[in-house]
Amino acid sequence: MRLKDMQLKDFPSITFDKIRYRDTDRQGHINNAVFGTYFETGRVELLYNEQNGFLSNNCSFVVAKVTLELLNEIQWPGKVDIGTGVLRIGDSSLLIGANLYQNDKLVATSETIVVQVNHQTKKSQSLNQTSKRLLEKFKLTLE
Repeated sequence: MRLKDMQLKDFPSITFDKIRYRDTDRQGHINNAVFGTYFETGRVELLYNEQNGFLSNNCSFVVAKVTLELLNEIQWPGKVDIGTGVLRIGDSSLLIGANLYQNDKLVATSETIVVQVNHQTKKSQSLNQTSKRLLEKFKLTLE
């Protein structure tokens, strides 16, 4: 299975974003730059939810790479549903996979590499074993 083949219900973390009028472009659909903002909503809700407890003390996640595939238009007004999960857990990094849907139709996919960075050293810091174990609950199974 690929990200494109996944339904919203297949994701371990699901949220939504309200589509704002200001998100539209000259053609009246959502500007492609805003897709990244919607993906950010899903990623932040997964990574910074205090109940999940992934982060080590004095650390945060920084985006190292983002790839987006825009598949369909998003129309205003309405909402976009966001499915997010973990594709790969590295030493200090994660590969996050996510899809956007409007009215149950897949509109975009994204893969984002985030790295846990220590606030003092400004360098990557390894994820501890507890974090890795907790992250496993959010792992996506792709074939």
